[in-house]
Amino acid sequence: MRKLFSAFSLAPATASITSYLTLLAAAIAVPLIAFATFLFLEIETNERKELRERATTDARALGRIVERHLTDMTSTLRLLAVFPELEDGDLRGFQNRTQHILSSHSMYLILMDETGQQLLNTRVPYGTPLGPTSNVAALETALSSGKTTVSDIFFGKTGGEWVFNVTMPLPESLRDVGAALVLTQGTDQVQAVLSREAIPPGWSAAVIDQTDMVIASSGASGLPTASSFPADPHNGFSRYSDAVEFEQGGEAMVSGYARLPSFPWVVVVSGPVASVQSSVVTWKVLVFGSIAFIAMSMLLAYLVARQLSRSVRQLSRMAERMGRGEVVAPLETRVLEVNQIAVALCNASFDRSEAENRVHLLLRELVHRTKNVLTLVQAILRQIARQSATKEEFQEAADSRLQGLAQSVELLAQENWYGVSMHSLIDQHLTTVGVSLDQRAIDGEDFVLGVSAVQNLGLVLHELATNSIKYGALQSPHGCIRISWRSAGDRRDEPGVLLEWTEEGGPPVSPPERSGFGSVIIERHAAAAFSASVTLEYRPDGLYWSLHAPWSALRKDGSANPLDAVAENLTYKAAE
Repeated sequence: MRKLFSAFSLAPATASITSYLTLLAAAIAVPLIAFATFLFLEIETNERKELRERATTDARALGRIVERHLTDMTSTLRLLAVFPELEDGDLRGFQNRTQHILSSHSMYLILMDETGQQLLNTRVPYGTPLGPTSNVAALETALSSGKTTVSDIFFGKTGGEWVFNVTMPLPESLRDVGAALVLTQGTDQVQAVLSREAIPPGWSAAVIDQTDMVIASSGASGLPTASSFPADPHNGFSRYSDAVEFEQGGEAMVSGYARLPSFPWVVVVSGPVASVQSSVVTWKVLVFGSIAFIAMSMLLAYLVARQLSRSVRQLSRMAERMGRGEVVAPLETRVLEVNQIAVALCNASFDRSEAENRVHLLLRELVHRTKNVLTLVQAILRQIARQSATKEEFQEAADSRLQGLAQSVELLAQENWYGVSMHSLIDQHLTTVGVSLDQRAIDGEDFVLGVSAVQNLGLVLHELATNSIKYGALQSPHGCIRISWRSAGDRRDEPGVLLEWTEEGGPPVSPPERSGFGSVIIERHAAAAFSASVTLEYRPDGLYWSLHAPWSALRKDGSANPLDAVAENLTYKAAE
């Protein structure tokens, strides 16, 4: 199967970019709208609270004015009660004097006995027959409490209008003259007091007596005097001062009221809630605005997502072509990041093509090198087999040589078959066979060996080190080896190098009785591998070995790999 996965075979279920971005727009918009709604509710709640407080404050302010008016009337009564005419029983003189004083204040004085019979009334001339008061209840309340009281409104028969009384009981010393003095005044005077005070536009104010009758009112929706004030939602004004909200004609209203501290009247200030909410958007505007905002956000997200989705699909097709091994050209879209990815994929396709070419080249080179290494191994084993008397001898010799070859191959693998430095190659082989640092001396400028030089020189160094441990200077703890190299004349009309192996401090050395495979490696194999001349001397103070070869046979940038010729040479020697 050419494809392991398709666009619809992935799990779990996925959604398109368009869906995600549309949901993202909604996810951003909905919390904002919810927060705006919360702020709106908070603002509305705070404004309603401030509105109720303002209504209550205005009611208290108007109450203080009405209270002051009634207090002035009470003070007037106290003043009139000490007139000498009243004490002397001169009712005519008392009426004439008080009538003159009160005429400019639209107030009238009445003197009553305990039964409510009027003894004098400044509304009419003295001596005019008078009947009982129209508000006996107020008189009885004042006499029983012994305090000045304010009555509810009632229709005065004498004046022919709606009035209220302020009744003050007289002291016992004057009871032979009368029981109480009463100041009566029309409700129009209270109306005048209210009218002088400014209230917010669209609002109204009213003064209510104990029976919830309207004494006076002003403002936009003023109630008629003596009309019944609606008990609901005020519930009889159960508290000293408060504010309530209610519906009236489908409109939200708020009322603040305050009781007069010294008198049984209530002042009410009422108005529509909307009159102070002009700066706050309505619910309808908020809802429709929110819906429009969400719709616009989702539309914009959809358009952006379509463009992004189109670019991603183009990028996906580009990646599929790249997966088939094609070299792709970069895309040009309206999305900057997609363009950058397209350029990266384009570069990656070129890099992949070049990498595949390199891999194919390396595979061919690996096959070639493997064949050469196997040929070399085969030749080594054959040569060892010819010179081994027993199986154990063959196994020991083969293990040692193949170990040396393996060390060289390992070094090359670590360097990606690029090459190995001379110092690294020497250190690897000497350390492997157990040559300590104080038993070796290296002298020469380091350079990089070619691949074939690493393999062949590694075999030689491994063989020299092994022989030195078994038969040479490294048998003794005081023995050491010295490896050096330097430029030395020309080889085949090109610069040459002289590589020397010198052993010192060991037991006396003599030539071996027979030439084994080790001699083949360090002499014939070395000479054939590097097109060099090899010198091997068994000096009394230690073994001496040298290799005089062209630099090109050792350096990384030297001549072609002569491994085939070496393998053929070893194979030929094995056949002799």
